[in-house]
Amino acid sequence: MALVKIHSHPTNYPTFSQADDESDRELFERVFPFLNSHDPHGSAIMLPAGRVFGRWFNENLAATPFSHVSKIGDDIEIWPATLPSSANASSQRTVQVLGEATFTVMRLLRVAVVGCSGTGSVVVEQLARLGVGHLILVDPDVVEYRNLNRIVNATSEDAALSRPKVEVLARSVARMGLGTTVEVHHENLLTPQVVRAVSTADVLFGCMDGVEGRNALNRLSAAYLQPYFDVGVRIDADGAGGIEDIWGSVHYLQPGGSSLMERGVYTREDLDAEGLKRTDPVEYRRRRREGYIRGVPENRPAVISTNALYAAFAVNELLARIHPFRWSGNDGFAIHRYSLTRDLLIAESDGAPSARLAKIVGRGDIRPLLDMPELSE
Repeated sequence: MALVKIHSHPTNYPTFSQADDESDRELFERVFPFLNSHDPHGSAIMLPAGRVFGRWFNENLAATPFSHVSKIGDDIEIWPATLPSSANASSQRTVQVLGEATFTVMRLLRVAVVGCSGTGSVVVEQLARLGVGHLILVDPDVVEYRNLNRIVNATSEDAALSRPKVEVLARSVARMGLGTTVEVHHENLLTPQVVRAVSTADVLFGCMDGVEGRNALNRLSAAYLQPYFDVGVRIDADGAGGIEDIWGSVHYLQPGGSSLMERGVYTREDLDAEGLKRTDPVEYRRRRREGYIRGVPENRPAVISTNALYAAFAVNELLARIHPFRWSGNDGFAIHRYSLTRDLLIAESDGAPSARLAKIVGRGDIRPLLDMPELSE
């Protein structure tokens, strides 16, 4: 935990004054020995329009500016300390639609995409072409021939060589030449090193069918104060060309708000079953055979057209939060559910705050990480 002192500059003075320098030194030269900690602490200023900027101090009282400050709510506001380079010719159309200010925020963003298959690959493609500055890609799987119908830019050679999905997407982003940097983690999210990497992101995208990863991302969002966009797609097909239903959903989750479990996306029993399948597949099969647990869904059918639709919903939801364009505001759109077969679109507002996650909101690096015993170090 860190102590952050914050005060206002009603005159709109856009930097720290000499009086601020003196009061910060006076405060923090007492704070560090009192708390007996080497961890940094901060000082921040709010201007009349709401913008916040600040700096952090180490134990030697050397100050470093905050790279940026984020305010996460129905809208997402991000105030950078310094502005990234301006748009180039390849980004002019994006700037025409979203404006220079929003493009600047996109260049600043670090976005983690967990799950880099059908839906995730389309999310990555769109984020890179919209100008996101840095992508963190997480997926433990490799490209297979059965993936080629839906992973953007994957090839039969990738499948033949069993290339990691994250590396295939990183290659694609690099070939765009739009300035997006990519960090890849060919691992499961449920490892301490990957959790720490994802915790550095400004925004989270979850593109997974499984519930363990979604549960961990929800906890990451709460602990590290990160907005989280979860996208899910379900096709009920009979295997012979008949389609019973096509559903997809996009959830926007704020730190301190409701969670996917409270929203009914999965249950505690679903989470326990998937965890058992991963850690003890023999016991999982025994319990399923004896009817003690429900089976974990496997190999759901998917095609690129449906994945691309719901991926676009998710990316546009990020844009709506950063660059509010809805006539009625964002508070009524925490959940989108869209059925292609019924041509039915349902939007819902956020529910009650999650009591289950309340104790870790804003806590950052607690032990064990995310208050999950399996992430003990």
